[in-house]
Amino acid sequence: MPFRINGPYPDVLVTHGRCTDALPYHDRFRLLSWELKIIQMGSFFFGLQDAVSTRFFFSCFVSNCFSFFCSEQLYMQMADVMVKEGWKEAGYEYVCIDDCWPSHERDAKGRLQADPNRFPGGIKKLADYIHSKGLKLGIYADVGKNTCAGYPGSLGYYETDAQTFADWDVDLLKFDGCFMDRTLIAEGYMNMSKALNKTGRSILYSCEWPLYEWAIKQPNYTAIREYCNHWRNFNDIFDSWSSIKTILEWTASNQKIIVPAAGPGGWNDPDMLVIGNFGLSHDQQQSQMALWAIMAAPLLMSNDLRDICPRSKELLQNRMIIAINQDPLGRQGYHTARLMDFDVWERPLFGNRLAIAIMNQQELGGPRRFPISAVPGWKICVPQCNVTQILPQYKELGVQSHQKELVLSVNPTGTTLLTFTPLSSNLRKLHWNNTAVQTEHTHL
Repeated sequence: MPFRINGPYPDVLVTHGRCTDALPYHDRFRLLSWELKIIQMGSFFFGLQDAVSTRFFFSCFVSNCFSFFCSEQLYMQMADVMVKEGWKEAGYEYVCIDDCWPSHERDAKGRLQADPNRFPGGIKKLADYIHSKGLKLGIYADVGKNTCAGYPGSLGYYETDAQTFADWDVDLLKFDGCFMDRTLIAEGYMNMSKALNKTGRSILYSCEWPLYEWAIKQPNYTAIREYCNHWRNFNDIFDSWSSIKTILEWTASNQKIIVPAAGPGGWNDPDMLVIGNFGLSHDQQQSQMALWAIMAAPLLMSNDLRDICPRSKELLQNRMIIAINQDPLGRQGYHTARLMDFDVWERPLFGNRLAIAIMNQQELGGPRRFPISAVPGWKICVPQCNVTQILPQYKELGVQSHQKELVLSVNPTGTTLLTFTPLSSNLRKLHWNNTAVQTEHTHL
């Protein structure tokens, strides 16, 4: 059996941070990229008891790893910043190396080895440093013959590589799917899961199994959930609003298939948050943060934390958004309505509460008004609810009657994030299953 983790965990990606409105893509250059991930965890099957906590990771991306920027010194510096600047306190704990870290050749015993110029101390030394800061280390490998950037893959070396990572005290494996016969993808991911468990070390297993299998058939999410802790489903994200919209549309269109698979032990990964980069306005950054929370997504950041703007930092460290993302009920939300060019997403929370994200799809003009009574989940507020607005600014809206016409103002491409807390002793429960999702409201 694979490692299993109780509790939902989100995905946030941030890049080189700036407080700017969106710029044309060709005008932006990403100097550094890092990944950060929040993961809520309970217990592994191996008995590691970890009360509800949050875990994050950084990652150096392929496009940047060919330069001197990707080095053990830089990862150590970022770990220092994570502790000093409140990221660890907010829950971010994983520092993860992406593609391009290894040498082009395995050693004499067939083991992967780090590039001696960029990682002169080796991965074990880096892991020891990361652990000394109270953080966790993640690493990248590939199920196929080569990684996506052409470095040695794990095909034919699953047990060797799993044991190597365990010997280095790695805490997370991000396992890509390049250079592999897609008809053998499932077998490869299952074999690596078994190899990781065989080491006896608790290693979080991040898969891209369904991402590569969708091209040939609908993936078996029962099997994926059994062997992986979280999994990518769709295309890589880019630093643009159009990319985020495409991911949201794909998720909404396939929610009947993918949402039931998510829950304590395994999670859908819509890819990283591009918050703090150059491609999104602040409204769009808030939209991504809100919707990744609703989707119970692993939170992955990609940015240079030494130079991130205060507004992006505040958004990424927002405890109320993180609390929704990490809610102990462990239920992924659904897209429940498209009305008047607004998208409504809803997620049930512990205590019969409900989180709601209302996104204005229009990209021109000014703020638009949306009646809260149009939210399908508003019915839980019979007779009354306490309503809290979290985004765009925190505001207690107080006790609201089901009959009251509360109207929200939502900026173009922006999102209002709310929570509803019913006040009746005779609470109406929301039944979140496939048949309850109002697909007639979803027009994508």
